[in-house]
Amino acid sequence: MAIAQKWLAHRYNRPRFDIFDYNIYAVCGDGCLMEGISSEAASLAGHLGLDNLCWVYDNNHITIEGKTRITFTEDVEARFLAYGWNVLRVGNANDLERIEQALEIFRKTKERPTFIVLDSHIGYGSPHKQDTAAAHGEPLGDDEVRLCKRAYGWPEDKTFLVPDGVYEHFAAGIGARGAEARRKWTELFAAYRTEYPDAATEIELMQRRELPSGWDRNLPVFAADPKGIAGRDASGKALNVLAQNIPWFLGGSADLGPSNKTILNYEGAGDFQADNPGGKNLHFGIREHAMGAIVNGLSLSKLRPYGATFFIFSDYARPTIRLSALMELPTMFIFTHDAMGDGEDGPTHQPVEHLASLRAIPGLVTLRPGDANEVIEAYRYIMQLRHEPAVLVLSRQPLPTLDRKKYAPASGVARGAYVLTDAPGGDPEVVLIASGSEVSLAVEAHEKLIAEGIRSRVVSIPSWDIFEHQTQEYQDSVLPPSLVARVAVEQASTFGWERYIGKRGRMIGMKTFGASAPLKELQRKFGFSPDSIVTAAKEQVAQGR
Repeated sequence: MAIAQKWLAHRYNRPRFDIFDYNIYAVCGDGCLMEGISSEAASLAGHLGLDNLCWVYDNNHITIEGKTRITFTEDVEARFLAYGWNVLRVGNANDLERIEQALEIFRKTKERPTFIVLDSHIGYGSPHKQDTAAAHGEPLGDDEVRLCKRAYGWPEDKTFLVPDGVYEHFAAGIGARGAEARRKWTELFAAYRTEYPDAATEIELMQRRELPSGWDRNLPVFAADPKGIAGRDASGKALNVLAQNIPWFLGGSADLGPSNKTILNYEGAGDFQADNPGGKNLHFGIREHAMGAIVNGLSLSKLRPYGATFFIFSDYARPTIRLSALMELPTMFIFTHDAMGDGEDGPTHQPVEHLASLRAIPGLVTLRPGDANEVIEAYRYIMQLRHEPAVLVLSRQPLPTLDRKKYAPASGVARGAYVLTDAPGGDPEVVLIASGSEVSLAVEAHEKLIAEGIRSRVVSIPSWDIFEHQTQEYQDSVLPPSLVARVAVEQASTFGWERYIGKRGRMIGMKTFGASAPLKELQRKFGFSPDSIVTAAKEQVAQGR
């Protein structure tokens, strides 16, 4: 969020018009600083000199298992000094004057974020549980609560008590200040709109999570090509078009931009750095967890961000992807090297269970396009989302670009699954279902089956989630319930495919980890070939006769 403020201020603030001038405050505890994400985020914030960011560390020395001295004895202040932060300490969490002094120093500090160590007592006022783990992980209990109230001078037997005058005090303080600040900002923005109508329109569109007119103009259309283009390369072309059409669209990779093809390379895109807060290329470094959190913060600030890495490394970012779905943020995560295209890199770099894992997250749209035109249509769909995050899973290797004069248009991506090609007369006896790099294999198998007089249908299914949000009538038109001879093929775990192939269908997928070998050897070993699909389809047809 601090990055977003810097970017927004650089683009939209004008002389006499500080439209975006806020600071970001975060309260963290001992557990937060033990988690790796705190190191990732703090390191990057220090590098970027985010002087609009202040962390307040509630230093109470207690976690659920006991005193922090059993696990956490590092010099936290030295750690943050090493990150390039301004470090302050307030020795008493109840010393409001010292706290305000520290916050004032933060507001005056330039070119460095601020870290305030606030020494406190967990369970403050509890005569038996203050400064103990019992105050952290369990209720105090009625008797101890009563003793706490006595220590505070509070009526011991009252519950949920709001004394007379509290509402009025709040309204006269924070309420009045907030209302006045809002009034001044609204008046400022009205004047800003008069002087800078185009910029004001951008801000209003952004705040409503809408897109500018012509946002998808110049998105490429790819001609049929048996050699094709890699999903990541098609994605890179789309990103560079969208970033020029949508001013507040920006993002980057966890140190894999050249390989993910996520670098914005058009003139003027620039890199976001301390001395260039208007850059649209974000360099997250090898910090996937923090990258996901930053992408969420950018989206909460109403920008349209993306983050990227290899699909295998999505595990590091998964908690933040889950939070994207939980918060209903229209974030975008671009994961390349989606299957065994890594070849000799071997099973450590070959995703298997990852698609199933992400498909299991409620509210997350996961897409695995089958060719370059499906990649473009995936972007067209994702960019119109306003309350759902999306994951785009892309190939490293070139995929044949299908002839859309012969096969169905790639716009079918917007429905999650669609009939790509069908048996003559539309009366198939077997259906082949595939996503991503396996779509072209299914198409090749289909052509062989048709040549042998076996009526097959090919269904491209880039997104389970989108497909399952279609009407039942549409779903049944794509996968007729009466058509039980089915073969699905995907270079990933077979988990979950039963919903589409039923009890008697055949799934060609991964039930083990991969291996280190050239891609074609791996495809042969694990059965990802047109001939394997043809054999499975014939077996399915034979079972039904």
